[in-house]
Amino acid sequence: MKKNLLKTVFASAFLVSFLSFTTVNAQDKTIDVKESNINWEGEKVTGSHYGTINLQDGHFTMENGELTGGEFVIDMSSITVTDLTGEDKGKLEGHLKSDDFFGVNNHPTSKLVITSVAKKSNGTYGVVADLTIKDKTNPVTFDLDWEENSASTELTIDRSKYDVRYGSGSFFDNLGDKTIYDNFELDVALKF
Repeated sequence: MKKNLLKTVFASAFLVSFLSFTTVNAQDKTIDVKESNINWEGEKVTGSHYGTINLQDGHFTMENGELTGGEFVIDMSSITVTDLTGEDKGKLEGHLKSDDFFGVNNHPTSKLVITSVAKKSNGTYGVVADLTIKDKTNPVTFDLDWEENSASTELTIDRSKYDVRYGSGSFFDNLGDKTIYDNFELDVALKF
């Protein structure tokens, strides 16, 4: 009986010390969503449009001072167009939120989950992540520039992989100058 009690106490002490060690060395850096911003740009044959979209929440996971992971939720209802004004601005924002594009009523958020990280140089990480848009998940890769209280990156996303095919020359013929390119760009600046 004493041996079993001693084993239980030892196992409990080991578990508590292990969890304490893990907790001390792993931490989350919560993103300040009000100070962070995401700018997007989409191109078509006759030009381009650009705007912003907001993070709903997000964090980086750190271990021993190094980036190891993270998760970010994007508020798809926050899509805005900044290169147009008035009625044209409202029409394009409404179209981007419709089922032709991001279907915001049925898919109010998108998510990016970092799956692996490799340090490339002092201040730069190579990142692999799973991006989910409209319930479709695909891997994306990008370089993340890291500073003490901020991080930034540029991503190129192929919208056709997420069932966002409106005006895509990859799926529709004879679009002519109404063709919208599949790739769109995100310029991300995060504060924490």
